[in-house]
Amino acid sequence: MINSLDVEIVRETQRATQGQSIRGRITLRSSSILPKIWLELSDQSTIPSHTSKRAITLPSRGTTVWSYNTKALLRGLYTLGPLTVTATDPFGFFKFSKTFGSESTLLIYPYTPEINYFNTPSSNLPGEGHFRKRSHNITPNIFGLRDYIPGDAFNRIHWPSTARKGRTIVKEFEIDPSSEICLLLDLDKTHHTGFNLNSTEEISAQICAGLARYFIQTNRSVGLAFFDSSMKVDKPEKGNSHFTRILESLALAKAIGSVTMEQLILDQSPKFGRHSTVIAITPSTNTQWITELRGLNNRGIQVTAITLNGESFGGFINSDNVYKSLEQNGILHYDIAAGTDLTNALSRKIPHKFKSTTGD
Repeated sequence: MINSLDVEIVRETQRATQGQSIRGRITLRSSSILPKIWLELSDQSTIPSHTSKRAITLPSRGTTVWSYNTKALLRGLYTLGPLTVTATDPFGFFKFSKTFGSESTLLIYPYTPEINYFNTPSSNLPGEGHFRKRSHNITPNIFGLRDYIPGDAFNRIHWPSTARKGRTIVKEFEIDPSSEICLLLDLDKTHHTGFNLNSTEEISAQICAGLARYFIQTNRSVGLAFFDSSMKVDKPEKGNSHFTRILESLALAKAIGSVTMEQLILDQSPKFGRHSTVIAITPSTNTQWITELRGLNNRGIQVTAITLNGESFGGFINSDNVYKSLEQNGILHYDIAAGTDLTNALSRKIPHKFKSTTGD
């Protein structure tokens, strides 16, 4: 039963995002004239919800195809394979197994909410935010077109418009905002609560992913720092490849750390300049981190806090003291409760920094 088998394994998915499908195909062919019965296939895997076993029967020189389609539920690094084929007699007295293929890895990224607008304090750079200024110098960003004025450089001429209008048209440029966005993710195990998808750890990672995509799409430099088993820092950069690196970091991040949010702020503080914007994501009910965040603000660094309401995720300590302290210190903040629609909560415009956003 176990001999004369040819197995082909195709892993279609090596990377996926939460909610997407993990697809693959396993083909078994028999070159024996005898039918093969009671074959058990075991596709070893650490992926939650993956159907790893099934029983088949192959006719004489028959072929069967096992296609799997598993939903990616939890972010992280998982393994698939190898495939074990086991043959047994009807009474289960004898078993013989063969292994085919090798172990492959699969990385599942966190779900990334689509954020349409995120309110951050201006870091006072020319062209910061949505109010951009015209520049007399050539930059990568074109503000618009206008008629030629004596003294304009020839390399500012927009030739297609000049040819179409029959007069000289030049390009106007705007200053590119260059302030850095620094995401600080709290992975101190003391304050995280909840289970799997409904946990402060999982929602924190999704918030970071959504913010990283939002700011990179607006051509901002984004950095990420957290401490789980060790310190992990992605320095602020732009571009889609950097966004992928941030997703890789978040896919592996776990709330197993022993470094508090206030310690993380202190550790990263020397790296922040006057034109940095720091966004702290935390479920911590200890207000000391707010004092450290206020210290950054006093240095001219713009700060925003995103707090996760641990009590709504099944925790036992409410966050009222945190919200009160944030308002007393004038820190712009968002409050995220269990079940909150992250797109709506984080895209909401806040009139001023003494009002929080709640997940209602």
